[in-house]
Amino acid sequence: MDAIRKKMQSMKAETDDMYRKVNEYEEATKESNAVSDKMDCDIRDFTKRVQKLDSRMEETMEKLQQSASKMEEAEKDFKDKDDDVNTQSRRVLLLEEESRISVEKLAT
Repeated sequence: MDAIRKKMQSMKAETDDMYRKVNEYEEATKESNAVSDKMDCDIRDFTKRVQKLDSRMEETMEKLQQSASKMEEAEKDFKDKDDDVNTQSRRVLLLEEESRISVEKLAT
């Protein structure tokens, strides 16, 4: 009879120990799930931020391309104007030379 009682107490102790372990594991699971949920929220927030940054980067790249196009056009216009100025300068030099020659002819 004592052996059965000791066996029953041993089994009760084992059962209590198992319930304690189950409770510990359930608590650990709850804590892990809470951490996982927070990480999921963080990932969602970071994903939104990355999408916003991507959108802003695309807008900036478009503006950069537009600015580059305007810059190329402005450089082309500048080159054309510079060529016109050089042409006019050469013409002025030629007219001055013609004028000097004409003055010398008149003086003689």
